[in-house]
This record gives sequence, C-alpha cells and structure tokens, in this order.
Amino acid sequence: MSDRAVLLDQLRIERPAEADVAGPRWWVWIVVALVVAALGASGWWYFTHRGVVVGAATAQAAPADMPVGPGSILDASGYVVARRQATVSSKIMGKVVEVSIEEGQRVERDQIIARLDDTNARAALAQSLAQREQAKANLNAARVAFENAQPTFQRNQQQLERAVISAQSFDTAKASYDAARTSLDVAGRAVEVAEATVTYAQRNLEDTVVRAPFAGVVTVKAAQEGEMLSPNSAGGGYTRTGVGTIVDMQSLEVEVDVSENFINRVHPDQSVSVKLNAYPEWDIPARVIAIIPTADRAKATVKVRVGFEVRDPRILPQMGVRVAFLDEPAGKPQSAASATPRSSQAVIVPAEAVQGSGDTGVVFVIADGALERRSVRLGKRITSGQVVLSGLTSGARVAVGDLSKLADGMKVRVANR
Repeated sequence: MSDRAVLLDQLRIERPAEADVAGPRWWVWIVVALVVAALGASGWWYFTHRGVVVGAATAQAAPADMPVGPGSILDASGYVVARRQATVSSKIMGKVVEVSIEEGQRVERDQIIARLDDTNARAALAQSLAQREQAKANLNAARVAFENAQPTFQRNQQQLERAVISAQSFDTAKASYDAARTSLDVAGRAVEVAEATVTYAQRNLEDTVVRAPFAGVVTVKAAQEGEMLSPNSAGGGYTRTGVGTIVDMQSLEVEVDVSENFINRVHPDQSVSVKLNAYPEWDIPARVIAIIPTADRAKATVKVRVGFEVRDPRILPQMGVRVAFLDEPAGKPQSAASATPRSSQAVIVPAEAVQGSGDTGVVFVIADGALERRSVRLGKRITSGQVVLSGLTSGARVAVGDLSKLADGMKVRVANR
C-alpha cells in the first residue's frame, strides 16, 4: 500500500451502524407512551370509581319543644326606611352663628341645634318695646283728659236742664267730652297694636333659635357657622336650606316591593321574618303593617310596609334586607300555640345543604357513595341552620356546598373535615 493510501485510511471516521443509533430512541418513545396511558387510565378510574369530592353534614334532630315556625311562602328584598324624619330649618332667613349638632348625635325634642344672627331681631324687639311704652303713655294722657272732661259735661248737662246755660254752650261741652272719650278709645287700641308688635318681634327673635322637632338621631349636618340659611330657596355659595336631618329611630320599618303576581300571598298583620344584609344570620320578627293600594306600572310591583316587632340599634335607615313572608291564614291571627308549631320529626341541616326557598326545597342525601336528590318541606331559618319539617330523617348525611354542580345518582366521596 502506498503512503498516500495509508494517510487517507488514517483520516477515515468510524460511524456506528444505523440500527445501533435508531434502536434506543424507538424504545424510549414506547416507554413514554405506555406511562402516559397508564396515568390516564388511573385518573379515569379514580374519578369514575371514587367520585366527586363534596362536603357533608349530618341532619340533627330538632328539640321536641323547639318552635320550628311556619315556612316562608314568599321571599322579597327591600330597604329599611324611617317614617318620621325631617330636614330641620329655621322659619326666617339669617346667618348661622352656631351649630351644635354632629352626625350620629342623639337629640331630644325642643333641644337647640343651631342659632342665627339675632342682632336685627333684638333691635326690632327693643323698638317695639319702646313703642309700646309710648302707646301706654298716650293712653294715660287720654284717660286723664277723659276723666277731666266727664265732670264738666255732667255739670253742663245739669245746667242745661235748669236753663242756666244755652244749648249752644252745652253742645260745645258735649263735643269736648265726646272727643276725649274717642281719644281714650284710640289710645287703648294703640296699646293693643303695640303689644302685638312686641309679640311679633319676640317671635322673630325666637325664630333665630332652631330646635329639634322630635327626639331622634342626626344623620346629616348640612350647615356650618358663617353660612346663610334660607328655608324658602337655596342660593349659591354658602346658602343652605336646612341645618341637618333628624331621624326618629323608633319609626323605622321596611318597605318591600312585591311582584303583583304574588301579592295575593300577602295580607295585613301577617308574620314576617326579616334578615339584614349586614347580619344575615339574625332573624328579626316583624309583621305586615299595610299593603299600599296601588301598583307600580313600570316595575309591576306593589309596595308593602313591614313593621319591626323588636327595636335594635343595629337596624339603620337605608339598610338592605331580605323579607320572608310566613305561611299564615289570611285574616286569622294565630294563637300562641299555633303561631309557634313544634315538631319532634323536624331536623336541622346547614343552610348550605338546602337548595330552594319558600316552603319547599331540595337536598342531596349521600348513600353508598352516591347522591340521592330529595324534595323536602322547609321550616324557619335559624342561627344554627335550616329547619326541615319533612322529607329528611335524623342522622341522614347530606351534601354541603355548591349544589348546582350535583345531580341525582352522581358518585361522590366525602372530603375530610
């Protein structure tokens, strides 16, 4: 072999066989595919045989002497309103010099809440008092003149009867007497006018003091010192129409709009359960005061007034509420026994375990790892949960949570709690 051939043979690169390179890669993909298939099969078996994870609770028997109450036949929403509230203002226009209220402050009837500038009113009162004194002085002068003219007139009258004086002289004396008497009457009326003027000026002075018309709580403070108060109309800048708003907390009630399609379920003096949105676990006993005899054509609703049977400082104006009208015979007030029915068969479950409202609902009972959809009759909602009057027995396991994702016959497993 020549030297050139030897050199070329040394420069040749040795490559492995094709089978040796492709073989290992093919087996790797086979293994990966088998692992993925096994995981998918395991997940499918897990979710189909083990079931969806749900929360669970046990239905507890209600005490035999516990009032389960009538069920709700209609639910609606409304707001707390005050039947007695006022934006307090003065009777006259003036400059505010003092405001003695703040938001949240309680005031009593006739308590002073603001004062206006009273310098002009005091000056007018002083002037009217002086005019009254002048009128009284004029009355005294007229009385003295009348008292002096009366004897003279009586004497002239006697002299005329005895023909001592002429008729002309008597007429002159009578004219003087009549003038004195008239002046006395005019002076008396002038004193009455002066007295009325003083009373008017005193009222104007009193009107510079703004008082609370009734006992309540201040919810709005509208005026400040230095502003003008004009009860007739609001102007620009610092002119106000009122000092503040006072609400009588004893007049709070609920106004609720009921669909006209269901207004036949509501009647006066009907028992109602009210829940404040701020305190959803608090059942407030209430009663229908009146059904306003007109409908809202735009909303197709009828307004219903509901009065609280208990008062509490947590109830505030304009709070949102949920109202449940309870099942009672119209026009038949319930007796003490029938108003609070008791049942030894009633059970209590968490509110999250019930789907529905009014007097009927649905629960999902857990039995042998599957769900059973069951219709139940509902009682009242209490702090510890929902009372179920029938359709569920004590000790039954019920699903708790988002019931809209559950269905009858669905396989489930209970989460560890």
